[in-house]
Amino acid sequence: MSLILCIETGTDICSVGIARDGELLSLRESDEGRDHARKVGVFVDELLHETGIAPDDLDAVAVGKGPGSYTGLRIGVSFAKGLCYGLQKPLLAVGSLDALVEVAREDYEAGIISVDNWEKARLCPMVDARRMEVYAQLFDTQGRALTEVSAEVISEESFAAYRNEAGPFVIFGNGARKCAEILQGATFIEVTPSARGLARLAQQALDEGRREDIAYFEPFYLKDFVVTTSKKRLF
Repeated sequence: MSLILCIETGTDICSVGIARDGELLSLRESDEGRDHARKVGVFVDELLHETGIAPDDLDAVAVGKGPGSYTGLRIGVSFAKGLCYGLQKPLLAVGSLDALVEVAREDYEAGIISVDNWEKARLCPMVDARRMEVYAQLFDTQGRALTEVSAEVISEESFAAYRNEAGPFVIFGNGARKCAEILQGATFIEVTPSARGLARLAQQALDEGRREDIAYFEPFYLKDFVVTTSKKRLF
């Protein structure tokens, strides 16, 4: 029996869950803005008390590694690394787009979302990267990646080859809504990032021994963080 604490903070949603053997036991989430630094620790404490699980009972800590918000990823990864170091537990990293696909698959299995011809669908999770750019990757409905993660500036030609296939081209995530009208023929569904998407993937990583080096692990930003000078005059 494995107990894994799952943390996803790569978008506006701060999400923390505890899973046993890949099945979610309890979840805390907030979409009330980017207050992750304060909320993530509170959520962890609440979940441990709710489930009666002591920190030492955890077998690992899993974190969404990105791509996503630079600040959000730093908060989640830093918290997870500190917890792993203090408890001497393994750190597991799960791709945030992979986890988003897991949420979509779980929602479909539960009847929360409906997509015609689901078996032939191509799933395209999208994380907002500002303006008309998204971080995206294509998967089949078994959760297998069909492409590498990329930063895409969305136009009418984006993903044209996949949109012309026999099955539906399904987009979701916090970057998908702004693309729905541009990507003609795409099927938009409401699926949001959540720590519950990490549960099964984190268990697989633990079973396969895919642990991260706590000292050297860094989030997967995909693009360099750029600091710009404000044009506003302060004085």
